[in-house]
Amino acid sequence: MKALLLGSVMAAVAATGVTFSKNADANELALSLCTYVQGDDTMRMRKKLRDSRVRIRDVYTGIQCNGQSLLQFAMSNGANDVGTFMVGRLAVDDLKNSGDYEWAQANGHGGSPIAQAIKERAGL
Repeated sequence: MKALLLGSVMAAVAATGVTFSKNADANELALSLCTYVQGDDTMRMRKKLRDSRVRIRDVYTGIQCNGQSLLQFAMSNGANDVGTFMVGRLAVDDLKNSGDYEWAQANGHGGSPIAQAIKERAGL
């Protein structure tokens, strides 16, 4: 009886472990990217993306930091190096459709280097 119960618990953990692991990895990646944006740490962001084998354009729409997109969060924190790095890596259509440039204009960040990079790259 004890072995059956233990086997059932181990099977349940093994079955859910794969999904939990992927969610944990995604949460860890999002937390790391938000931390690197806040600290304006381009080198660590590049390393994290490379080690995780993802491109910023593939995860950009799925990550929010304090309710803001990564670019909005970068502008709010004055992280110009990381912000301009991300603008260079994002697809032009994503930049046009994200509303980040309009957000920057409405929230007093229209003159930031990040907003200017979005404007130039997206042709706004």
